Amino acid sequence: MGMTQHAEPAVTSPPASGPGKVKDGRTAERPLALRLLARPEVGVFLGAVAVWVFFLIAAPPVRDGSSMANILYQSSTIGIMALPVALLMIGGEFDLSAGVAVITSALTASMFAFQLTLNVWAGIVVALLVSLAIGFLNGWLVVRTGLPSFLITLGTFLILQGVNLAVTKLVTGNVATDDISNMDGFDQAKKVFASSFEVGGVQVKITIVYWLVFAAIATWVLLRTRYGNWVFAVGGNKDSARAVGVPVTFTKISLFMLVGFAAWFVGMHNLFSFNTVQSGEGVGQELIYISAAVIGGCLLTGGAGSAIGPVFGAFMFGMVQQGIVYAGWNPDWFKAFLGVMLLGAVMINLWVSRTATRR
Repeated sequence: MGMTQHAEPAVTSPPASGPGKVKDGRTAERPLALRLLARPEVGVFLGAVAVWVFFLIAAPPVRDGSSMANILYQSSTIGIMALPVALLMIGGEFDLSAGVAVITSALTASMFAFQLTLNVWAGIVVALLVSLAIGFLNGWLVVRTGLPSFLITLGTFLILQGVNLAVTKLVTGNVATDDISNMDGFDQAKKVFASSFEVGGVQVKITIVYWLVFAAIATWVLLRTRYGNWVFAVGGNKDSARAVGVPVTFTKISLFMLVGFAAWFVGMHNLFSFNTVQSGEGVGQELIYISAAVIGGCLLTGGAGSAIGPVFGAFMFGMVQQGIVYAGWNPDWFKAFLGVMLLGAVMINLWVSRTATRR
C-alpha cells in the first residue's frame, strides 16, 4: 500500500533455456534492499525517522507526549493540503494558489455568516462552493488554454491575495474578520473542524485523525480504482491517455477541485480554531505543500508518486518546525532546513527515477 507507481516499458523476455541458464546483468533480479530503497516512500520514511531521532536528542521537550501531539498537529495541517497537491502533481500539474485559497475559504465563511447574521453553517457551505469553483476555474483554464498550470495558478494566487485583503478591508474596515464565536452553529462547527480529544492525558487535535483517514482514502483511490489509473496516465502522457479513452479533462479539473476541497477544509479548521482570520495570511504555504509532496516522492514531471509519501514529508516539516522551537533555536533556521530537505528529495527522486527505469 502506498507504493509509488512508474510506467514501465513492455519487455518481452526470451524463453528460458533450462535450469542451467546464466543471467546477465540486464536480466538478473536486483537485491531486495535495492528495490526497497528505490521506493521514495522508504527514503522519506527513513528521513523522517532520522529527523525525529535528531530532535529527540537535540530537543529534550520533544520526548513529552504533549509536545509530540503538537508536532503531529502541525504536520496534519500541512499534510491535509499536501495530499491533494501530491495527487495533482502525479497528474502532471501544480497549484500555486493553494496557500491563499485556504484563507479565501475561511474569509468567505466568516464574512458571509457574520455580515448577514446567518448560522455559521451557511457560511461554511458558501465557502465550500467558492473553494470548489476556484479549483474548477484553475483546472478549466489549464485544460482549455494549454498554458502551464504554474502560470495559471500564479495568476490565481495574485488575484486571491489581492481580493482577500481588499474585500476584507471593504467589508469589515480591518485586515481581519470579526469574531464569530458567539454566532449560531459555532459550537457544532468547532466540534467538526477544530475539536480535540484526550489520549493518555494528552490532548490530540481532530485534524490528525482527518489527516490519516484522508491519506488512507487517497492511497486506496490511487492504487485500487480506475480514477487512480487515470491520474497516473494523464501525468505520464496526457495525449496517450486520451488516445486510450482516459477522460483527461475531467481528471485534471477534478484534481484541481480536490485541492479546492482541502483548502476549504483547512480554512474551516483555521476559522473555528481562532474565531477570526487574518486576510494577509497563507502566502508561502503553497511552497510548503508542494515541498512536502516532492519530499514524499512525487516527481516534478508527473506520472509518479504516492499518497503515503507526502504523509512522511508533512511529518518532517512539522517535526522540524516545532523541533526548532523546542530546541530553543532561531526559528528562521526552518527555511534553511526546508531548502536542504527539498534539495535532498530532488536528488533522491532523480536516483529513484533512474533506478526504476534501469534494466
